[in-house]
Amino acid sequence: MPESRRALRELLAHWGTPERSAVAELLTSELVTNALVHTDDGAVLTATVGPRGLRVEVRDFVARDPRPRLPDAHEGTNGRGLVLVESLADEWGVRKHDVGKSVWFELETDAA
Repeated sequence: MPESRRALRELLAHWGTPERSAVAELLTSELVTNALVHTDDGAVLTATVGPRGLRVEVRDFVARDPRPRLPDAHEGTNGRGLVLVESLADEWGVRKHDVGKSVWFELETDAA
């Protein structure tokens, strides 16, 4: 995961404000962590900057849909990742593939 963080930081150095970049890094880390914790087949990270802003997509090879959930007292910090994505991203979603799925989020350039 350090490689994905470094590559994302390099991309974000040329995009958005430091605050938006920090949000993007946090949300990307959550999506990558979810993919690695809940699958055994690895994940593919894609981050692109377009006219509307930043889009980050994490693909895994398991068809099971992710679901945002609040952790209970016995889960500690587990379960908060998608809740963070849902609350901080301008948009997010899940895209099905023939094998697996992608979970993505977008942050608009002009949002602050």
